Amino acid sequence: MELALEVLVWSVVGLVVVVSLGLNLLGLFGNWTILAAMAGVWLFYGMVPFGLWGLGGMVAFAVLGEVLETALAGYGASKFGGSKGSMVAALVGCILGAVAGTPLFPVVGTLIGAVAGAFAGAALYEFLQHDVGMNRSFWVGTGAALGKIGGILAKFTCGLVMLAIAWATFS
Repeated sequence: MELALEVLVWSVVGLVVVVSLGLNLLGLFGNWTILAAMAGVWLFYGMVPFGLWGLGGMVAFAVLGEVLETALAGYGASKFGGSKGSMVAALVGCILGAVAGTPLFPVVGTLIGAVAGAFAGAALYEFLQHDVGMNRSFWVGTGAALGKIGGILAKFTCGLVMLAIAWATFS
């Protein structure tokens, strides 16, 4: 294979990986773009480098990253004393906040909106449904926001594990 083409391929893959890890930190779809880049490498090299186990492991960690990112906001709300309803409200708040924040603050709006939405959803639910007072509602909202941040870090970590799998299984 021509060296220039191989250097170009790996340069593009490296750029995609760096951007993808940044997307993860913004609460976006970085693990899926890492997976797409690795699938591209797999195809470029004639379906040899990783094998199906390597690609399957990367798919599993991409899915796990999404599940953790989604679930940890609700988990944070519950760990800070929230009810099951506040867990659901934190999730809904994450989604609505991310959608609202993206056009308002390009680049970081999704992250800010999702964290603020998790806080607002859980806090508002506790305040309105359980009449627990402002301080207690804010405490539950803080747990949801911290859980969302933890979820984003867990998703980022899953992206790093995906890269480790690619590195370990590359032949």
